[in-house]
Amino acid sequence: MIAKKNISVLFFLFICSHLIIWTIVPSVSNLNLPLDTIEALAWGSNLAWGYDKHPPLSAIVIQFFYLIFEKNDWAYYLLSQLCVLISFFYIWKLSINFFSNKIYPLISILILESIVFFNYTTPEYNVYVLQLPIKASLVFYFWRSLENDNISNWILTGLISALGILTHYSFVFLILGLFIFFIFFVKKNEKKIYLFILSFALFIFFISPHLLWLIDNNYITIDYALNRSSINTKNFTDHFFNPFVFIFKQLGMLIVFLVVFCSLLRLKKLKQSLKSLKDKKSKYLFCVTILPLIIVFGVSIVTGAKIRTMWMSSFYLFFGVFFFYHFKDLIDLKKIKNFVYIFLFIFILSPATYLYISVSNEFKRTDYPGKEIARLVQSRWDDNFSNEIKIVVGDEWSAGNLSYHLDSRPKWKSDLKSDKSKITDEDGVIYTGNPQILKSICPGVYGTIKPVGYCMIGKR
Repeated sequence: MIAKKNISVLFFLFICSHLIIWTIVPSVSNLNLPLDTIEALAWGSNLAWGYDKHPPLSAIVIQFFYLIFEKNDWAYYLLSQLCVLISFFYIWKLSINFFSNKIYPLISILILESIVFFNYTTPEYNVYVLQLPIKASLVFYFWRSLENDNISNWILTGLISALGILTHYSFVFLILGLFIFFIFFVKKNEKKIYLFILSFALFIFFISPHLLWLIDNNYITIDYALNRSSINTKNFTDHFFNPFVFIFKQLGMLIVFLVVFCSLLRLKKLKQSLKSLKDKKSKYLFCVTILPLIIVFGVSIVTGAKIRTMWMSSFYLFFGVFFFYHFKDLIDLKKIKNFVYIFLFIFILSPATYLYISVSNEFKRTDYPGKEIARLVQSRWDDNFSNEIKIVVGDEWSAGNLSYHLDSRPKWKSDLKSDKSKITDEDGVIYTGNPQILKSICPGVYGTIKPVGYCMIGKR
């Protein structure tokens, strides 16, 4: 048995090891940053209150990192792992208040290594990775708000809830879970109601700039989400097929987790533990883990929406805490040694698999020669123009890579809404895209690199 005084040390050793390994492995094995990371960097070069795909927070955070670290790929892998580390920290902070024995908080977090959303997919910084620390911290501060009525915790709850929505709209399902818990399981308390209203008011205040942006941009981000969920093209069978595909895929992601968890149980006494959620902590954990998934399942049934697997990645943060808390009477601590062996196997296997696939597989996004293409474009520009590149226009991948790799850090834009005739040589613009289209409309220097066309407009 692990000595209690050493458990906290083991936890911090684990999260630091996780951060180091998952920062180094993709840094040494990938030639280029992944798609979603480049996409966020593209948005970050031209900050706004929203983009065609997502709300703005992922762009704001990564742009802050760019201002510090610039063109160092490892920094953005580090950013992803900081998100994971912070989320694990808040799970730890909550769970040590839920268990008398510190071994349970530790294994509740270690077992998350059996879910790919918390290791293998994390090198690609995106809205789902950024959601991890936001969701974990909200669950923690909402619980603290209910426990002590401290106004600062309620303020943080409102702020963090807003940050979650400003990351990805799927965050609303966690907010609904917390709201339902407050309505049904919190005793009537006038002070709590007032503080809850205050927190909600702050939430609306903090997201209002994005809401105004949505209105001004014809709800483009919501349209994208609806199109991704195939609501606009659904048929009758989707109301049955898509919800069960959703459940099947989620269970597939949890198979290893469930096997590892069951290896710690006294299965003969399982029936004794299958009882209703009686205490407040059990109800709370149910509302932040299982209930949001039930809501999503219900939404899929009603609307026929296709729920993307990655959208649910952050909803499994507290699965370890939920299962260990609910079945704690069945846990055989004598099996901890075997659990540690299984954990170490997964902990080593995951980065090893990532490294092998990154090195051996060809034609991956992370093999894209972004640095080389940027050098070629810069050389062609310097041969023809005297001013710097200020704007790159095109999709987030081709133009986004240019924005990131070029020394001038030009702003990325998906298109130029203004009339092309208004563009002057002083603007320093590069268009990227379909060569056949660009070649026919290009008013400047034209060239191609691989299958992409580049149209350059600058001062001679």
